[in-house]
Amino acid sequence: MASLLKAQSKNASKLDSNKKKEKRKREEVDEDAVMAETTVEGVATHDEPPKKRRNKQRVLLLCSRGVTHRMRHLMNDLEALLPQAKKDSKLDSKNNLGLLPELADLHNCNNTLYLEARRHEDLYLWAAKTPNGPSMKMHVQNVHTMDELKMTGNCLKGSRGIVSFDRAFDESAWGKLVKEVFTHIFGVPPSARRAKPFIDHILTFSMLDGKIWFRNFQIMEKDPEQPNGPVQTSLVEIGPRFVMTPIKIFEGAFNGATVFSNPEFVSPAAVRSAARKAQGQKYRIRKGIENERKDRKEVRKRPEDELAVSKVFA
Repeated sequence: MASLLKAQSKNASKLDSNKKKEKRKREEVDEDAVMAETTVEGVATHDEPPKKRRNKQRVLLLCSRGVTHRMRHLMNDLEALLPQAKKDSKLDSKNNLGLLPELADLHNCNNTLYLEARRHEDLYLWAAKTPNGPSMKMHVQNVHTMDELKMTGNCLKGSRGIVSFDRAFDESAWGKLVKEVFTHIFGVPPSARRAKPFIDHILTFSMLDGKIWFRNFQIMEKDPEQPNGPVQTSLVEIGPRFVMTPIKIFEGAFNGATVFSNPEFVSPAAVRSAARKAQGQKYRIRKGIENERKDRKEVRKRPEDELAVSKVFA
């Protein structure tokens, strides 16, 4: 029994010695690795794993004084599509747009969507990266809100959407810039406070005839007529929809040098002025014809006869 205990104690001492040797080898290897990763000054030079980039895009959404009910409903629809947006009160001054970067800074937003209303129900959309720019000014036409369209589709409020762009955006420098700015504004970050962890709609931006067409579609995975049938992915338009004509792109936020100017854009005021001039031209043509008729009558008028009744019985 004593010999068995001695043998067990020897084996245990051998195991302990082997463990100590392995531990020393590991410590030596770790010291060599640390020495290789540090410089003479003691600063680490090894490549750290890249940190995961977080999407912290926040949007300030506001409008100017004088907006109509249609413009107000459009802004409410945009707020429903952008859970990362912060809505502010109406801006009194239309000429002093330099206040917008300060407002965005106060709300801790790095993007701004500003709806500017003009006379005769003209609507302009400003999209900017604050506070350093760039910023874009666009004329909005053919506005149809969700309440007007009354589409059958529906999506979860606050859900994230897929932002899709037409291939034509990559064919020009200003198109690439517009694509980048709209990606930051309409791309909902997954860490947004009011965002839902679902993707059930697609925001599409298409370019045609020099204009940008906006549409919103719901992703349908099943046919509503056959709910128990196989999965069939389809798109159903929800709304809103509108068309934007780019006017100018500025280097800064609502100011700075002009990076792009659309030579084909004609302002609505110029269109109305041309229409009034066309109506005035019709009036001038009619008056000119009347004057020519009078002149012809004067030329063709025969001289008065001496034996006329008015002279004989005067």
